[in-house]
Amino acid sequence: RASAAFVILTRNKDLKELRESLVQLEDRFNRRYNYPYVFLNNEPFSDDFKERIRNVVSGECQFGLIPEEHWSYPDFINQTMAAEARMSLLERKVIYGGKESYQHMCRYESGFFFRHPLLDQYKWYWRVEPGVKFACDIDYDPFVFMERNNKKYGFTVSIKEYIETIPTLWNTTMQFMKQRGELVPATNLMNFVTDADGGYNRCHFWSNFEIGSLDFLRSEKYLAYFDYLDHAGGFFYERWGDAPVHSLAVAMFLNKNEVHWFEDIGYYHAPLWNCPKGAANKKCWCPEEESIEIKNKRWSCTLDFMALPNPEI
Repeated sequence: RASAAFVILTRNKDLKELRESLVQLEDRFNRRYNYPYVFLNNEPFSDDFKERIRNVVSGECQFGLIPEEHWSYPDFINQTMAAEARMSLLERKVIYGGKESYQHMCRYESGFFFRHPLLDQYKWYWRVEPGVKFACDIDYDPFVFMERNNKKYGFTVSIKEYIETIPTLWNTTMQFMKQRGELVPATNLMNFVTDADGGYNRCHFWSNFEIGSLDFLRSEKYLAYFDYLDHAGGFFYERWGDAPVHSLAVAMFLNKNEVHWFEDIGYYHAPLWNCPKGAANKKCWCPEEESIEIKNKRWSCTLDFMALPNPEI
């Protein structure tokens, strides 16, 4: 086995949905591999939550409390401005725009979950969220696949982001690249996130499913990028999501050979499916025509990713 764990940011109230997701994940994959789970919460987990989770999974469970400094306002954020920004987002009906806890979650998933001491012993993570579905038998080990094939980041769904949530994220990223160009390799994946005119096409990997390298997130270049974004304030003055943040980092610092589309993992997060096609669908219960890159090609970015040339090695 790889040095890996499932990582789940959740709360006590998510117990029912989470158990349903974990039963599917165990049935489709982990009952054969017994990988451990790390559950993280900004409030203590109840004894009932811990017991009922342990009852449905095969791997070891660890339950961690998020440090307050990772789920609070840093001293460089003007909280009055942040509250006014949330009100503006709410009035404009920007998705999750008025939710303070959602902003803390996005910042935490962008810059801190991989620093939790419970993850120190691992090199790989698989992110799982309450309510997701796993529709196909996974008869190999994705962690070992990533390790053996020198992959750093794996996804199932990629789509275009709502620009109202990230109006200045692209320009802030461009400023970072100008200031810290030495961190950006010549061979990268920036053509995945740029349009024909060199602007931002809003494509991003949906981060509610990720299989990735913790060493990548712990690297100097990723931490420098997150710190730059954090000080720009967009997690609170706008509604920057961890998905476009992770994706822009992947685009800057990795190349296509290091990123993998898990087309064969049948996965659902409302309202979108990733479902295998053809013969790969035999051990699935999801309808392949519901897969996002078939059902809504204009919103999906996955086929564009697959069409990109592989870099020469």
